[in-house]
Amino acid sequence: MTIAATMGVCFLLLALLKYYLVGGVCKSSIDMTGKTVIITGANSGIGKATAMDLARRNASVILACRDVIKGETAKMEIVRETGNSQLKVKHLDLASFKSIRQFCKEINQELTQLDVLINNAGIFFHPFSKTEDGFESHFGVNHLGHFLLTNLLLDLLKRSAPSRIVIVSSLTHAYGSIEFDNLNSEKGYNRVVAYNRSKLANVYLANELRERLSNTGVTVCSVNPGGVNTMIVRRLFRDWVYRLIWPFIWYILKSPMQGAQTSIYCAVSNELDEAHGGYFSDCTKKQVGTSARDDGIRKKLWDVSERFVGLA
Repeated sequence: MTIAATMGVCFLLLALLKYYLVGGVCKSSIDMTGKTVIITGANSGIGKATAMDLARRNASVILACRDVIKGETAKMEIVRETGNSQLKVKHLDLASFKSIRQFCKEINQELTQLDVLINNAGIFFHPFSKTEDGFESHFGVNHLGHFLLTNLLLDLLKRSAPSRIVIVSSLTHAYGSIEFDNLNSEKGYNRVVAYNRSKLANVYLANELRERLSNTGVTVCSVNPGGVNTMIVRRLFRDWVYRLIWPFIWYILKSPMQGAQTSIYCAVSNELDEAHGGYFSDCTKKQVGTSARDDGIRKKLWDVSERFVGLA
């Protein structure tokens, strides 16, 4: 085989690998005119890409962001790219129950309809820290923050039925465990363990909501976006290291828009209504990990979370 032929085969194999790693694509062309969507963490990464797609579908999108300035910058870019001016930025800090309650108070006062809630924001492999309310940050932001947010918007979602809740989890939920005597890392902190625990809690939240909302017209999904090249990943490396390994990262990780495909699919696809949601990866319904199938843990986590956020 000539050198040129060998290089051609290698290029083809790399292209096929990249195609495989990109995963599923949302093929729905559904228009979202008249629909209202809230996306947490919509100023960057998967959240921003999701907002961009739904804006192209003519949805009214609320970008719920901790950093309002970055949110406004993202909004201007989305408006410029899509021509859809039905975007609004609202402050939401998921590390603060006070902020969540204020956000929900405003939403419930201002909106008569909420068609889709996408719980997208999250933190990843952070050094140990606590939220404003004293909870370990991965558990507090990724789970408790969205738990409170969703519960405070449930009545509006039910009145707006058919409506949807999309909770962005991760494949790593399958490697997590819910240890009720260590939810706040009381027995020591490991950021991998803390992150996986929070993503498992996301799946449990979605599954419990599916059961509780089974006859309400509210469809609930949890989502694995796959490995995505966002600012979260970049924070794991120094700038020069990231630039050095960027070609490798490009091959193994999805772009934000590619990573947003399953969230978009779960927000718009008509196929979900009959199945009432579930766990999705690459725009396909999948089985959750073994660790997410314990009904006793699921219900206990709900009860504990209710007490933690002050709903019980």
